Amino acid sequence: MVCIHGGTVIGYDMARMRNPQPAMRDASIAPASFNDPSREVGKEIYMSVALSAQDISRALTRISHEILEKNQGSSNIVLLGIPTRGAHLAARISGIIKDIEGVEVPTGTLDITLFRDDLRMRPPRAIMPTKIPTSGIEDRDVVLIDDVLYSGRTIRSALDALGEIGRPRTVQLAALVDRGHRELPIKADFVGKNLPTSKSQSVKVLLAEIDGRDEVSIEEEAQ
Repeated sequence: MVCIHGGTVIGYDMARMRNPQPAMRDASIAPASFNDPSREVGKEIYMSVALSAQDISRALTRISHEILEKNQGSSNIVLLGIPTRGAHLAARISGIIKDIEGVEVPTGTLDITLFRDDLRMRPPRAIMPTKIPTSGIEDRDVVLIDDVLYSGRTIRSALDALGEIGRPRTVQLAALVDRGHRELPIKADFVGKNLPTSKSQSVKVLLAEIDGRDEVSIEEEAQ
């Protein structure tokens, strides 16, 4: 097609307009999609071990002694672990207390999924079982047990869930790790290890019952 504009003849190649040729590039290099694993190549994750298996064992033993001291024995205690790893920690603490006191401590689990304040913002997740000991929680000293204490929102949800079940005499909190950055006025009564962290870091807890080994590590993606 030829167009005359202001006395100047301007030529247009309609075929090229319909099928513009891309700039020359190496045909062997294809653009990676957003989810292409190759985008992860080159990323580095820095990891440091904060607690070894021996450290975790010592921390749980110390927590168990502190629970007994605070409650003047085990006669009125109920242990409730928050799934998933909190449930396994509760079972371990229960076993340690049995070794110390010679008696079984009522132990169960408390699922908080339906009481989370971010339930609508998170992908659907399976509801874990809530198992309350036959002795119940009425007028008992309930110790909630979790692996990592962070914003405090999980514990707030646990308190709401507990309120639907009964009215304990006291509610106490034990955490293997307290990493700070609280968003609610919640504090643990018993802490295995205080780990100062930045929000860009993550705390990963491994337990032998699930992961095949015991370890707590701090991970951070290299910038």
